[in-house]
Amino acid sequence: MRLNLAVDLVPLTPGPPPEHPLSWNQARKTPRTEYLRTMPLAIYTQPFHVAGGFFFKTLMVNNPEGAKRVLLDNVANYPKTDLEKRFFSMIFGNGLLSSDGEVWRTHRRTMAPAFDPRSVASYAPSMAATAQAFAQRWRNLPDGHVIDVAEDMLKVTLQIIAGTMFSTDTDEIIDEVATTLHSAGLIRPTLPEFLPVVGEYFLREHEKKIAKSFARLDGLVERFISEREAQMQAGGAPNDLLGRLIAAKDAETGVAMTPREVRDQMLTIFLAGHETTATALTWAWYVLAERPAEAAKLHAELDAVLQGRPPTFDDVPRLPYARAVIDEVLRLYPAAPMLSARQAVADDVVAGRKIKAGDLISVSPWVLNRHRDLWDDPEAFNPDRFLSGNTERPRFAYIPFGAGPRICIGMQLALTEAVMLLATLAQAFRLERADNQPVRLRHQITLRPEGGLNMRVFHRTSV
Repeated sequence: MRLNLAVDLVPLTPGPPPEHPLSWNQARKTPRTEYLRTMPLAIYTQPFHVAGGFFFKTLMVNNPEGAKRVLLDNVANYPKTDLEKRFFSMIFGNGLLSSDGEVWRTHRRTMAPAFDPRSVASYAPSMAATAQAFAQRWRNLPDGHVIDVAEDMLKVTLQIIAGTMFSTDTDEIIDEVATTLHSAGLIRPTLPEFLPVVGEYFLREHEKKIAKSFARLDGLVERFISEREAQMQAGGAPNDLLGRLIAAKDAETGVAMTPREVRDQMLTIFLAGHETTATALTWAWYVLAERPAEAAKLHAELDAVLQGRPPTFDDVPRLPYARAVIDEVLRLYPAAPMLSARQAVADDVVAGRKIKAGDLISVSPWVLNRHRDLWDDPEAFNPDRFLSGNTERPRFAYIPFGAGPRICIGMQLALTEAVMLLATLAQAFRLERADNQPVRLRHQITLRPEGGLNMRVFHRTSV
């Protein structure tokens, strides 16, 4: 039994706006997020329909101040639901996505230095090298060759995170990850916890299967950790993300993570990190193909700054329009359009509404990022709104990486990777839609085009 989450996506042209897939009751054709994006800023009860006839209710926030209350000001009152933590723990163990409380705080604090600006800068050469190697694959294609850009972006971001994390042996880990995900049935997984009965059934059916499927991958990861520890003791280890996680110590206690804890965090970063960046880049190619004027602005910036050479970490701040393209894509198509459902521990008041203990409450970046009262012309693709001088908006009106203490720890890593990869490919290529078929959104944790996204690759002659 699966949530019915698909909906047609209209092109970015005047007319009816695209709808969030979670917004549709397919039987009644009710556009629920259109309602939430036009109603006054507050909090509303929303029913959701699940294939099979089940319904459930959650409170939906469309107010930045309400989101701030849930995600920051009173965050301790709104932990993730037990079912969601259990779902993620099947895959990631006790990683950041599945842990809570003091365990989560300790691990987050311990891992933070591995994602600070200096650390991200140290990963950039590996990102650039992988991006260049991937670009060569496109250079070998004839003009007009059709690719599934969604699959290509998944491939290259998986290669990038593998190189960033392991430095070597990337093919072995990539192959094993693909085998494991297929075996476990976790390719494009949905979140089952939106309906407690279905979620419990899903978890019971899959826990043993996932544990068996992950056995080989766990053994490979344990080997990598053991080998890296030996290299570090001998003084000849690469300074990659795996090494940083092994060496990391809690600033308050001085305690390092155990090998099992390193495994859990490593898999969380590895499996979740590449998918979100791939999704953002997929939609970037889509909107740039729909908006040739904005694509021309991007190409002009890349030609002027890079002049045909590969981008480096130092180029990222020199490419403000490329960064604005990524920011605007994440506004229109946030990688995680619905943040984890939270369950109130105690009574509270959010956006003027009384919340009872036990209530489910959700914050949707899709809704906030497109609300009529928060954005001018919210359905339009306009990177200029993120350039210097055009960024006046409520703090919690734009939350593509979440917000508060649980904001994505890899946000800067993901943004750096996205800008560098977009710059590498867009300076040498332009993409066009391969057909006029409607694109359908599919929400399965991340927000992806259903069935992929076929596009034609053309070599740019100006560089």
